[in-house]
Amino acid sequence: MPRIALGLEYDGTDFCGWQRQRAGRSVQACVEEALSRVADHPVTAHCAGRTDAGVHASGQVAHFDSPSARTLRGWQLGANGYLPPDASVTWARFVPDDFHARFSARSRTYVYRIINQQGRSALYRTRACWVPQPLDAERMREGAQRLLGRHDFAAFRAAECQAKTSVRTLHRLSVEREDRWITIEACADAFLHHMVRNIAGVLIRIGLDDAPPEWASEVLAGRDRRHAGVTAPPGGLCLVAVSYDTAFGLPGASA
Repeated sequence: MPRIALGLEYDGTDFCGWQRQRAGRSVQACVEEALSRVADHPVTAHCAGRTDAGVHASGQVAHFDSPSARTLRGWQLGANGYLPPDASVTWARFVPDDFHARFSARSRTYVYRIINQQGRSALYRTRACWVPQPLDAERMREGAQRLLGRHDFAAFRAAECQAKTSVRTLHRLSVEREDRWITIEACADAFLHHMVRNIAGVLIRIGLDDAPPEWASEVLAGRDRRHAGVTAPPGGLCLVAVSYDTAFGLPGASA
C-alpha cells in the first residue's frame, strides 16, 4: 500500500495538541478527517513529534497509508481544502514502506521565542513568551552550554511523560538576542514531554539573575523535576524542523 509523507504547519493556539483525544480539538483529528475525505476511506496519521496544547509547528512531518490513486498535488490541495485555517499541508511526497515519521527521524528542532519588553504584546500574545523584566542573554547562553550532549534529562521531563528512558542527546542549544526578541533553538535526537519548555524556564530564571549559569548543571545532575523551576508557557514554542536521511528526499526536512 502506498505511503505518503506530509509537511505540516499549524497554529497550536486553539488545539489541545497533536494527539487525538476524547475531548478537545486535536491536530491529528483534523488532519485525519481531511485526509479521509480525500482518500474516501479512514486514514490514520503518524507524526514526528507530538506537540502539546498551544504549541505551534512550521516543520511537522507526518505519514499515512492509502491505496487511493491521488497525485501528490491532489493530496496536498485536497487536504488543505478540508483543513481549518489554522492548519495546512505544505508538501507531500511518496515514501518507501519502511519510512516512519517518528522512528525514521534523526533529530527534531524546536524554537522558543521570548519577547522581552515592559509592556505586554497584543500581536504576539499566543506566539511568544512575554518576560517584562530585563533578561541577560549572555548568562542564558552560558547556562545553555552546560546542557549540551548526552545526559539523563529526568529533571526536564513532565511528571506525566511516558518515555521509557529520559536519556537524550542535545545536539544544539543556542540563545540569540535581537532587540527585544530572545530566541532559544534546541536540536536533539528526541525530546521528552515538556523538555524544551522546562529548559526555557531554567534559562529564563538564569537570565533574570535569579540563579547562576551553573544552576543548569545542578538541575541536570539532580534529575529531580521539582528542583527545575517553572515550565515556560506553550505559546512561545514551535517545532521548526525534523531531519531524516537524505535518501528519503523530503523537502525542508532532511539534514
